[in-house]
Amino acid sequence: MLASGIWVQIALHRYMELSTYYTNTFQIILVGTGLLILFVGTIACCCTVKAQSSLLYLYAGFLAVILIVELTLAVSLYTYKDHLTSGLRKGLNQSLHNYGPSAVMQSADFDAMQENLGCCGNSDYRDWYTLNPPRPVPRSCCRTPGPVRCDTQDETQIYNQGCLLKVTLYLDKHIFRISFSTLAFALFPLVGSILSIALAKTINKAKYEQMA
Repeated sequence: MLASGIWVQIALHRYMELSTYYTNTFQIILVGTGLLILFVGTIACCCTVKAQSSLLYLYAGFLAVILIVELTLAVSLYTYKDHLTSGLRKGLNQSLHNYGPSAVMQSADFDAMQENLGCCGNSDYRDWYTLNPPRPVPRSCCRTPGPVRCDTQDETQIYNQGCLLKVTLYLDKHIFRISFSTLAFALFPLVGSILSIALAKTINKAKYEQMA
């Protein structure tokens, strides 16, 4: 979970913030859940070493909390994905109209999206010509980026497909994977909680037998 949160911040953040519905709560919860799991893992080591039933019950309680958090997070991620992608059209249109020296960071994100995903404009490269005033197609739309000469008026030398569809599919795919992996990881605290309770009962039973 911790790795997922860090990976989202590194790999998806630039595309996610193009949506008008973007919020960094998504990454914070992932990282927070990962840190909670590390904390509970430390408690597990103490419980195993000391073999105290009370600590094992406490550990099982923590695992139950993690299970609830992970299930809630998985469902929330899927819902958030729909809201995020629905805000992409408006967000990309705003980025397209604001593109230029007055919005350096926003323009850099738009350029990175076009270069990395191999797309141009929102619907296609002609979006740049329909702006008011019309603007030339940026070099980030070139099929061969870098210092190599590229005629942005030649449609054979630039990406023809729009970015809206590509970035939507990209985010859908990766957020779905994170949501699915979160559900899969939820099995571990479930099994761990059951085993902890079983072990605690076994320890208590052994103590009673020794006292009898």
